[in-house]
Amino acid sequence: MSKKIQKRDAEVSKALIISSAIELFSQKGYASTSMDELSKLCGLNKAMVFYYFKNKKGLYEAVMSQVLNEIQKSILKENQKHSKPIDELESFIYTYAKFACSHPYLPALLLKELSDSGAIMPEKLFSSMRELFALFSDILKRGEEKGCFQDSIPMVLYFMVIGTLNLMVTTKPLRDKASQKDDIVVDTCANCDIDEIADYIIKKIEQMLKDNK
Repeated sequence: MSKKIQKRDAEVSKALIISSAIELFSQKGYASTSMDELSKLCGLNKAMVFYYFKNKKGLYEAVMSQVLNEIQKSILKENQKHSKPIDELESFIYTYAKFACSHPYLPALLLKELSDSGAIMPEKLFSSMRELFALFSDILKRGEEKGCFQDSIPMVLYFMVIGTLNLMVTTKPLRDKASQKDDIVVDTCANCDIDEIADYIIKKIEQMLKDNK
């Protein structure tokens, strides 16, 4: 077998392992996912899984780093189309919203990671999460420097945006179920699509940033 074919096969196997790990980590979280389950799901023996990833922690780091790198690349690519902070802010929110909706494992993994308070978070993963926040924070800073936005606490606004979008995606089945109950009439936004949700968040965030200006 040529080195080129061996490399291709290795890349295919690693991609299969990561995609299977994403599914399990999203559904069960880090602690409840076993390497035996992963091996069965991806159809590869456990020895091969450990060959590419030394342990479960290393695999988890690879999964989360890939997820965060993908969303960062998407946001950076979209933001290259804009020069105004207000447009960059809208682009960040829209891009994240669309990515989260089309990759439902993302919100589940991030919420699990944040709720764990970083107890198992490797340095590489911590750095990736900081980079995503830095993208958001830099947009706000440029807006303040150009007089578009008032002073703000970036971390608070960041969690308002990311937290709301993550929860709206992950709670969709629950909100659908709640909307079907007749005993108490509540608006669960069950029929809201991701663009409508993003529009609402953008409107509220921009209103906060422009108040008193």
